[in-house]
Amino acid sequence: METRTLRANDDAARHPRVLIYSHDTFGLGHLRRSRTIANALVGDDPGLRVVIVSGSAVVDRFAFADGVTSVRLPAVTKRADDTYASLDAGMPLERTVAERAAIIARTAETFRPNLILVDKEPTGFHGEMLPTLEQALGQGCKVVLGLRDVLDEAERLVPEWERKGASAAVRRFYDEVWVYGAARIHEPVAALPIAAEIADRLIYTGYLRREAPVPQPDRHEPRVTGEPFILVTPGGGGDGDGLIDWVICAYETDPGIPLPALIAFGPFMAAASRAGFLDRIGRLPQKLSAITFDTEIELLMEKAAGLVAMGGYNTFCEILSFDKRAILVPRTQPRREQRIRAVAADALGLARCLLEEDGREPARMATALRALPGQALPSQVIDPGLLDGLTAITERVRALTAPARSAVEPDMRRRVCS
Repeated sequence: METRTLRANDDAARHPRVLIYSHDTFGLGHLRRSRTIANALVGDDPGLRVVIVSGSAVVDRFAFADGVTSVRLPAVTKRADDTYASLDAGMPLERTVAERAAIIARTAETFRPNLILVDKEPTGFHGEMLPTLEQALGQGCKVVLGLRDVLDEAERLVPEWERKGASAAVRRFYDEVWVYGAARIHEPVAALPIAAEIADRLIYTGYLRREAPVPQPDRHEPRVTGEPFILVTPGGGGDGDGLIDWVICAYETDPGIPLPALIAFGPFMAAASRAGFLDRIGRLPQKLSAITFDTEIELLMEKAAGLVAMGGYNTFCEILSFDKRAILVPRTQPRREQRIRAVAADALGLARCLLEEDGREPARMATALRALPGQALPSQVIDPGLLDGLTAITERVRALTAPARSAVEPDMRRRVCS
């Protein structure tokens, strides 16, 4: 990206500038959430400018609204043992982190944001945000931590935050902490020792409503989308083998399942897994079809009669936003985040949860797929305000970036969605 694209010139200085940091070491969740927020901010204020600094290797494949640009960091990847490595196998991780930290700091220095929004990791990946946070502290730039509705179970979350120095970073650098969810579903920081200290900085925004994008002129969709179908999506696909295998097994065992399924593998599914699944899918052409990746997958979600997914944050928001019946099959490693969300959604009647620990018999999935068209819609049980997260965020950004932002009214620091 050219420096002139980022530089805060005289015209841009009259409008707020927001830098969003998204570490993106695995999957698509952080990037898609950051893009949703960025697009909403420029939609609310066309003069506002946003730069997303992302570690996603596929950030360049996504379209952003006018006023939103991206800076791609050298990618890292998560190994099966939950450790990390540079995506460039010849680059030591320490050098990659140092290079990423330098790019973040240089971008912030050039762009001169009024507000920095950090997604999920208070210190960044391996502490890479700390130099930029120190710089922001001395320049009067507001800093906000954005958290999804669920982080992990307390037994894992508390030691992780202490090990990473996350609690100390929140105390020192962060003006507010936004939870993109509702306390009645889950309170992600309640178990942390720092919870009481940050109570006056904690805002539950509600979930982030999603809208289908305007289709690209050259968009092509599979034939199955011309009739009622079930969309099967494991998100990025890096850990989606179990979900897809279970769905295919269900159709192999019970080919009479009424609705056909379209399986979206995701860009990070291993080539060998994808090839094996395609071979099996090819034997049931009337019931199964597949695509690798769709950057406009919201369009498929909007058309689908129902979804089968793993229960990640973004997919959950889309299920609620597009009012879709859904079956959630959450992963439980390396985090139990999806399980916590899926179980809560099932209890509230927002989706059906199938836990693999209760058995992966094909008949279980087949029964759920047959029942999917008769499930209650989320709108039949959803609470008012549950999807008002983007409205709450734009209001807070306006308040924090106003000329008199240092004198924010106390009643603005409320829990917006409880």
